[in-house]
Amino acid sequence: MADFEQAFSVVLGHEGGYANDPVDPGGETYKGIARVHHGGWGGWKRIDAARDERGFPDSLENDGVLQRQVRKFYKDHYWDRILGDRISDQDIAVEVFDTGINMGLRTVVRFLQESINLLDRGAPSDGVVVDGWLGEKTLSALEERLARDGTNAFVLRLMNILQGHRYVEIMRANPAQERFARGWLGRVPLG
Repeated sequence: MADFEQAFSVVLGHEGGYANDPVDPGGETYKGIARVHHGGWGGWKRIDAARDERGFPDSLENDGVLQRQVRKFYKDHYWDRILGDRISDQDIAVEVFDTGINMGLRTVVRFLQESINLLDRGAPSDGVVVDGWLGEKTLSALEERLARDGTNAFVLRLMNILQGHRYVEIMRANPAQERFARGWLGRVPLG
């Protein structure tokens, strides 16, 4: 089964430290946790208390309590909700976890479900409903798909194509968002 610590390490490689970019719809963020969406997260109290201290925001990295709050946030709000411990393939678990953080859980689960279904054309199963909810049917269909293919490469590739296409749609709809393209595209591995 997939390992949270490995997945969390990948996510931290994509999520920066403290930022407050006026162009970013997320506004003020710390390690990808946006205050506008998660204003009740306990880490904001620690960040606000440190704001006037010397070395802010770099000093936040040395706050062990804050770093544990970040880890718990991602475990509770993302990993556990995608049933990460029950996904047998580490690469797919990381993809669902990381993309879910960046694009939303329902979006990434739809990518997963659609990828499974696209690869099942002509198979005896009816596929899974593309509803954005990850449950027993999606997990079972994923396991069947992986067993039939003998690799995770095709599911991952389709998920990345869908993710990249979504980034293109965002940039077309709002050219100001292009400034985030390099970071986004770093989350869509080639190959």
